[in-house]
Amino acid sequence: MKEFIPAFRFLAIFLGLYLGFNIIYGLWISSFGMQADSATMLITQQTSQILNLVGEGTHTQPKPNTPTVAIFKDNRIALSVFEGCNSINVMIVFISFLFAFKGSWKKLAWFLPLGLVIIYVANLVRITALYYVAEYWRQYFYYIHKYMFTAVIYLIVFILWWWWIEKISGVSVKEIIKSRQS
Repeated sequence: MKEFIPAFRFLAIFLGLYLGFNIIYGLWISSFGMQADSATMLITQQTSQILNLVGEGTHTQPKPNTPTVAIFKDNRIALSVFEGCNSINVMIVFISFLFAFKGSWKKLAWFLPLGLVIIYVANLVRITALYYVAEYWRQYFYYIHKYMFTAVIYLIVFILWWWWIEKISGVSVKEIIKSRQS
């Protein structure tokens, strides 16, 4: 039973942080009522700026009485960006994992911000790509948004976790698996 203590410790810390951060995030989101939060506004505005750099001619506007920001093209809504698209929940999962997995505070001090920037930029690329899917392949939007891009974002988080475990913390996942099999 003693061999499971590190796993239980990891799970307890991870779940505690995940739940705690989500409660704080939920309270913060609730403070906006039926308006879009500032993080969703920011990422939507940045997406529109990227689209404008490549000639799309878009602008953003909060949708009235919904926590949503719309990207407009030719005076019509091309894409609606909801609170869940601002990448904060994905960042919470990432942060909770890093703190739950033992590692050097010095290394965490540079890896955590780097990981958050990578997640944010990946999400910015995701929303930009979703704009094009909505514009040109709307019939595939639901599946690409719900399954493909969700998988891609979490794959990026998984790669960051692997990087943290194997390369930064110096723990060999292969060795852990081998030791459990013998």
